[in-house]
Amino acid sequence: MQANYRHLLLILASKSQRRRYLLKQAGLSFSVIPSSVDEKSVSMTSPEKYVRDLAEAKAGEVAKKYPESWVIGADTIVLMDGIILGKPGSKSEARKMLKQLSGKIHQVLTGYTICCLAKKRNFSETVKTEVLFKHLTDEEIEWYIQSKEPFDKAGAYAIQGLGTFLVKSIKGSYTNVVGLPVCEVIEFLNKERILHFADAGTV
Repeated sequence: MQANYRHLLLILASKSQRRRYLLKQAGLSFSVIPSSVDEKSVSMTSPEKYVRDLAEAKAGEVAKKYPESWVIGADTIVLMDGIILGKPGSKSEARKMLKQLSGKIHQVLTGYTICCLAKKRNFSETVKTEVLFKHLTDEEIEWYIQSKEPFDKAGAYAIQGLGTFLVKSIKGSYTNVVGLPVCEVIEFLNKERILHFADAGTV
């Protein structure tokens, strides 16, 4: 199977290298135009609605500049016992978060929006994945902190990086934990006939 794309401009409204990588891995052709939305301007509601609101704000801002394009916006949070774990600003914060997550189940929520103003289409959804961490020793935590990987990651870890050794199991979408539920995104794009699949022939 090979994805064949219609001549419609697709924009990722995010500077996230992880989301860019995921869409490239899925074979999509797209432009990257990061949103400049101030996340603090979005009111905190329930975690599920909050990530959707952030995604809508990011996609909406870019869509206003490119109304003929399909724009993808997204935001991901880590939720532990109902509390959002952001990006640690120090070693002590990273250490605290990793100890909180050690041996327990937490949730990763990604809100995403796909919109096209010219077609008056705006779709938003929140996808949740449960992640179980292994029991971490102090030595493992300190080693991971020294790698510096935790410091620009929500929840202080990256499942697609060195942090893969922290995760014992997941329930739900793996790509959602990385930063974008690719299956759901592709399904929507296909449904809207932004792309379609055709046989690529026998290999």
